[in-house]
Parts: sequence; structure tokens; C-alpha cells
Amino acid sequence: MDLKYEKKDIYTSLNKEELKKVDEFSKNYINFLNKGKTEYLCVEEAVKLLEKNGFEDISKKESLKKLDKVYFINKDKSLYAAVIGKSSLDKGLNIIGAHIDSPRLDLKPMPLFERQGAALLKTQYYGGIKKYQWMSIPLAMHGVIYNEKGEKIKIDIGEESDDICFTITDLLPHLSKDQMKANANEFIDPEKMSVLIGSIKDNKAKEEQIKANILKILNDKYDIKEIDFARSEISLVPAFKAKYVGLDKSMIGGYGQDDRVCSYSTLLAMIDTVKEQKDINKTMVAMIVDKEEIGSYGNTSMSSNTFDMFINKLIKLTQNKDLDIFEIYYNSNMLSADVSTCVDPDYEEVSDIQNGNILGCGIALEKYTGSGGKYNASDANAKYVSYVMQLFERNNIKFQMGTLGKIGKGGGGTIAYILAAKGVNVIDCGTPVLAMHSPFEVTSKYDVYMTYLAYKAFFKE
Repeated sequence: MDLKYEKKDIYTSLNKEELKKVDEFSKNYINFLNKGKTEYLCVEEAVKLLEKNGFEDISKKESLKKLDKVYFINKDKSLYAAVIGKSSLDKGLNIIGAHIDSPRLDLKPMPLFERQGAALLKTQYYGGIKKYQWMSIPLAMHGVIYNEKGEKIKIDIGEESDDICFTITDLLPHLSKDQMKANANEFIDPEKMSVLIGSIKDNKAKEEQIKANILKILNDKYDIKEIDFARSEISLVPAFKAKYVGLDKSMIGGYGQDDRVCSYSTLLAMIDTVKEQKDINKTMVAMIVDKEEIGSYGNTSMSSNTFDMFINKLIKLTQNKDLDIFEIYYNSNMLSADVSTCVDPDYEEVSDIQNGNILGCGIALEKYTGSGGKYNASDANAKYVSYVMQLFERNNIKFQMGTLGKIGKGGGGTIAYILAAKGVNVIDCGTPVLAMHSPFEVTSKYDVYMTYLAYKAFFKE
């Protein structure tokens, strides 16, 4: 009996049939990444997936019975789904929660201005980014506008299938002497991250002729005026598509894998569990939520009481009105499905290698996140950690125990603490990622597939 713990790569443990399944899953996941570049688009894709597999809007149901499949959309930017199990809800739920927001650039409420022969849009960065990574790359524009009539107008411009894109210009090296003296966090002024949107004049306009021409184009195409920017949520995201990385096609590169890799895996795990298993013990709940990257504030975040409202709907529709929602939470188990760091071969010094996650060695389990002295962390209790580890071992799930780098080198958080505060047993459990929060994050396709298998094993318990 080997008493030592050793990480092992997934690839060598898979047979030909399993490798085919990895490739098929990866192909569909890449397609999801390319279509779901904002929360709005992710929810749209999620609903298509769920409805294709027999899930119904819970608002259309008068009652729920065993194996009923339902979902609830929270203001178009978050989604909860459930499959009713045979056990009473007060025996607890099996919950997997991920988030679908990713770092990006949002437009300011009144963004359009003209200067030095160009029209530009002012931006506000969202979430933790390295600002220089967003300069001089092709950007696409996605979002919604509600005009003065309250009508919803969708904006989708600049993907590779279009013949246009947008960009933020960076200062040329020849004139960057002073800029390069500043540290990396300061040498890009966020107020100068303005997006180029045009340069042709409307000669009929009396002033700001380039801005006037852009407004004319927007009005002709979308029937909007400048004030309608204030009634919008418009984001700039990388225009390039997700694709395989490496001569061996072993990795996936793309924008938004934090945390859409776990979101997609969660949805597929729920869908396939119902397909493969005629009997479900505990009610399964999946969620893909908004605003995690900015601390889970807002009514589409995990902190919103809307999730409690969804659980109360389950209580009411399963004819269990006397159940206590807090007792349900207390008896529930959850995987906080969020990505973790990978040890970067070029930056090993920021990782505790012994407690780091290695690319291609499986899904990452993290007992705690936070920073420093475990501040702002949900620290899973030992009994629950053991429960999840045993579950994975029984189902041949390749996993690794990790932490978010060396103490004092930084830190981060997930939605785990929010559910832990409700009494739920919860541990962070997600795909390791290289270049996290960059415009082009990298994962191992084998880790991605193992994430899906891990979530499916959890739902089946």
C-alpha cells in the first residue's frame, strides 16, 4: 500500500473511448464559450440547453413531483435550475453553484466623445484585470439597451464573423519612456482606456462631426439616441474565439473560462444525471449567477434573496409548506463550482508547489480561499472535505488538493461563503486555470472533462 500522496495526470488513465468523450465535450464547451461572452448571452444559451432537455420555467408549474425539471431566470443575468428528488426537501439538497460574469470593460453611462480625429467610448473596467492586457487587441461589443419606450434592443457587434471590431490603442514604444517608468498597476490610466469607434465626419453637423456621424449610424441601425446609453448595459470583450492550444490539442484557450467552464460543466452534469439515472435521491439544484467578480453585490448575485425565493417556490410546489428553509440549507451539501489557479511554469515562485494545482491532473478541491489569515474565506470543515474526497475516490474522479498560491502573494474569493452563512456544507471545487482573468485563459481539456464527471458524481449521490 502506497502511503504517499502523488498527483497523476489524467490523460494516461483514459482509454480510447473516454478520450473520444473528452474531445466531444471539449468541442461543445468551446462552442458555449464562443456564444456566451456575457451574462445575458450565457443565460440565453443555458435556457436553450435546459429546454432542449425537458426543463420548464417554474412559473408555469402549479405543482412539482419527483423528477420534474424546472428553472428560474433572475433578471436575465442569473439562472437557477432544479430536478426534484424522491427525498423530502428537509433532508437537504445537492447544490452546485457557479458564476457566469467575467472581467471585462463596460461602457460608462455617457460614453461617447470626439477628440483628435476620432470618436471614442469611455469605459469602466469590471472585476480584477491587468489593464495592459486589454490594450491593442480586437474587441467585440455585446449588451442590451432599453429605449425610451422600454423596448429591449440587443447589441452584438465585432465577433470574428463580422467585418469590424473595436480596440483601445496603446502608446507606441518610441514615446513610452515616461509611461514605462510607472509600475504595472499604474502605467495604464483607466481613464484612458477609451475604445475607438469611428473617424468619419458628418459634414452636415455643426460641431463634433465624427461623434454626430456615429450617433447617426447608431440611430439608423438601432433607433437609439445618445441618452439611451444611460439605459444600457454594454460590454467590450475579446473578439477572438476560443480554440485548442498546443500541437497536441491538449488545452483550451479562450475568454471567460473563469467561471464559464464550471457553469457549463454544472449544467451538463445536471442534464446528463437525469438522463442516466431513473431515480434521483436528493433534489438537485444548479445555479449560474452574476456579480461574483465584484464581490457578489447586487440583485443578480448569489447574495440576493432571489435564491431563497426559488427554494421557497420548490417548497410550495412540492406541497411541503411547513418546511423550514433554514433546516433545508443546514442539511444540504454544495460544491462551490469556481476555477482555481494552476502552477505557472514561468512563475513558480508565487505558488506553494506542494499545495499547488498542476495542469492536467484533475479538478481542484480547495478547503479555503481568502487571503492572508484566511480573511474573507469559507473554510470547509474536515468531515465535509472527507465526504467529498471519498465520493470522488469511489467514482474514480481525478482530483487534487490546492490553495490559491503562497500566503501573502495575493488571494481571492468565491460564492462559497454566502451559502456557508446559510448553514450549507460547502467546499470550492473547480477547474485549474492558467492566465486567469486575462483575455485568453487556458485550461486542460482533461481537467475540464473531469470537472464535468465530478459534478455528475456529486449530483448522483
